Order: sequence, then C-alpha cells, then structure tokens
Amino acid sequence: MLVDANRGLRVSGVLLAAAVVVGVLVALPATRPAVQAVDDAVWRWAGDLENGPADAVAVGFSWLGGVWVNWPLRAAAALLIAARRHWSRLLAFTLAVVTSEAAIGPVKAAFDRPRPSGSLIETSAASFPSGHAIAGAVTAVGLVLVLAPPGPARWRWEVWAVVFSTVMALSRVYLRAHWLSDTVAGALLGAGLALGWPAVVTAVRDRRARPLEDTGAAPPGQPA
Repeated sequence: MLVDANRGLRVSGVLLAAAVVVGVLVALPATRPAVQAVDDAVWRWAGDLENGPADAVAVGFSWLGGVWVNWPLRAAAALLIAARRHWSRLLAFTLAVVTSEAAIGPVKAAFDRPRPSGSLIETSAASFPSGHAIAGAVTAVGLVLVLAPPGPARWRWEVWAVVFSTVMALSRVYLRAHWLSDTVAGALLGAGLALGWPAVVTAVRDRRARPLEDTGAAPPGQPA
C-alpha cells in the first residue's frame, strides 16, 4: 500500500492534529468568536454567490459525497480487494471506514454546534464536524491507496481525490449546510484516517516480516 509507512504515519499525524486544532479553536470560548467570524463571512459570501447553475452543481457534489454513493463504492471496493486476496489492504480500508463512521456521531454530540441558517438542502444532526467531508475524504483518498499501485499514477489519482474531497466539502458550505470550519475539520479527519490506517497496517506487516528476513527464515506457509 505504502512505500514509506513512517512517512505515511507522519503525514497522517499532521492531518489528524490539524483536525484537533480546528476542533479546539471551535470549542474554546476564547477562540470561538474569531472562528465564527470567519465562518459568518464565508456564509454571507456563499449567499451572495447563490444562483441556479451553482446550486445544481453544489447539490450534485453533495449527493456524490452522501451515503447513496459512498457506501456502494466502499462495498464494491471491498469485494474487489477481497477477490484479489489483498487482505492487508482490505483491513486498512475497513478500519478507516469503521473508525471514521464511529467518530462522526459522538463528535457531533460533543460539540452540538447549530447548523447555519438558510440551508438550501435538508440537514440533520449537529453541524461540527461535517460527516460528508469525513466520508468523502475517507472514500476518495482510501480507495486510491488500496486500489492504485505506488507510483506516478497513484500520485495523480491522489491529487484528484484531494480535489474531489475539497470541492465536495465546499459544496456543503455553499449550500449553507455547514460552516467552513465544519468541513475543514471533517476533511482533515477523513484524510488522516484514510492515510493513517494503511500506514499502521503496513508498518505492522513490515515489522513482523523483518525478523524473518534477519534470520533467513521462510514466511509461514512457504518452504524454507
């Protein structure tokens, strides 16, 4: 999955730490007004930009980041990975999906942040963090890591995955379903988990294989 698991762990750590920082800034009474001022300015700007074609595009991206697209893609990817017998990749992708979905509800409940007013689409639950941004990043980034082999092609796909995740998250801001900080934290959290679990699984696998290489022993199930 990853050529350099340690680098993957470092990048994942930075992304997750950044998500925590955004959450702290939103939660602390000392910094919340400044964050809200930025969110309010972006909310007003989104209202000024509102028009029919942009509404349609934003709704389309929001739909692509929803459950009716995410879960079928995840299920199809899991079946494909299993058919290829890439068990470590399947484990990493499953862990990223499960932990991200498990985190959304409790974190929303802990922050209990009200949604912006004037949403153009139906919303539910609290605003922070954006579940769409988390799920979109986990799916887009995660699928590239577990399906594409390392190399220049993967980098190109990763760029497209990041672009899609960003635009999809911003569509939620444009639709005034989320504050900007909701989507920033969600995208960082989703991308951090999507990269972090493959890095963890790769590091554990490499560590287990290292003693065999040092001793010259054959892996289990293979002749010495």
